Amino acid sequence: MNEQERKQIIDLIKREVVPAIGCTEPMAVALCVAKATETLGTKPEKIEARLSANILKNAMGVGIPGTGMIGLPIAIALGALAGKSEYQLEVLKDSNPEAVEAGKRYIDEKRISIALKETPEKLYIEVCCQADGHEATAVIAGGHTNFVRVEHDGKTLLDKQQQGGGVQEDNAPKLNMRKVYEFATTAPTEEIRFILETARLNKAAAERSFEAEYGHGLGRMLKGNYEHRIMGDSIFSHILSYTSGACDARMAGAMIPVMSNSGSGNQGISATLPVVIFARDTEASEEQLIRALTLSHLTVIYIKQSLGRLSALCGCVVAATGSSCGITWLMGGTYEQVCYAVQNMVANLTGMLCDGAKPSCAMKVTTGVSTAVLSAIMAMENRTVTSLEGIIDKDVDQTIRNLTLIGSKGMNETDRLVLDIMTSKQQ
Repeated sequence: MNEQERKQIIDLIKREVVPAIGCTEPMAVALCVAKATETLGTKPEKIEARLSANILKNAMGVGIPGTGMIGLPIAIALGALAGKSEYQLEVLKDSNPEAVEAGKRYIDEKRISIALKETPEKLYIEVCCQADGHEATAVIAGGHTNFVRVEHDGKTLLDKQQQGGGVQEDNAPKLNMRKVYEFATTAPTEEIRFILETARLNKAAAERSFEAEYGHGLGRMLKGNYEHRIMGDSIFSHILSYTSGACDARMAGAMIPVMSNSGSGNQGISATLPVVIFARDTEASEEQLIRALTLSHLTVIYIKQSLGRLSALCGCVVAATGSSCGITWLMGGTYEQVCYAVQNMVANLTGMLCDGAKPSCAMKVTTGVSTAVLSAIMAMENRTVTSLEGIIDKDVDQTIRNLTLIGSKGMNETDRLVLDIMTSKQQ
């Protein structure tokens, strides 16, 4: 791998692995509101948000950091009142109790309207802010921080051609599993040391979650009596408690930053913590941790290039596949055994649906990382699901394409039905 290609991959990781506070879908909406408000130049009197189905699905049931509230209205209000677009997915980090109270009044005064935008784009956010006879519009599409249009009083300030639903951009390197493995295991350590920040942020989020009740409290529960009495004080139980704990805190709306991957905090958590805890408990070296984390996160980025940022497929399937690769490598696995882990993951978890971001995501994340450990153990015994079985192909990259085709195309009707159920049920 030449230096230019290596630098492209490093730049790709730095674009896709970034800090985020709160669930990324409502934060992306708040970011869009903040940009429209800044463009308007004054506090909006009225805010209209038109959102794609997947944005609505992922923002309906999740806690908004620092508010004790759930859902889009308070995220939109705070985007206008306290948001700063320069903070990207940490857009609301300056929010305070006074802003929250003002946001509640904003909602009560019915200044906010939210509607479904019929669009083939799965990640689409359009916000129009109005005040004193003026209006400003901002549009995010294709990526959680990717502004494609900004207008003020009908004058276009930004008009950028969309790249489509996937993560890949024209200048992004074309990845395959061999290239991912080669980069992670051979890149100069100093060039990829930055990946340790994922370990610091996400481990801190998990440890914060053990101190209070967040969401369903799965991580704290597993770290208590159940860990020792039922699962034992083991590497496996530690992986489950840390990963689910960080997800508990994030989905409940704790004002705790996590490192995301491809626009998802839960994906960042699931790609990071199983690897970090396995490395810690097996006393792996710092270099081994750096390379295992790089392998995990880059595998996730590779899979998301063809899956797209949002789909009907639960992101934990993808993220846990990354962590399974990292764990397999830490166990001493070869490239072939890392590929076995991928095959085992796809054979087991494909089809787990996404029914929005919410506290119970911690349960799905735990299922994903449980399977990650199982898949790694099987891989180290040279056991892999074969091309005679189901959607698995003998070529690991084709297996990944089969997975992403199901998630991006085959489950579209599932996605529509899930949203219909979510929006029509009695609360």
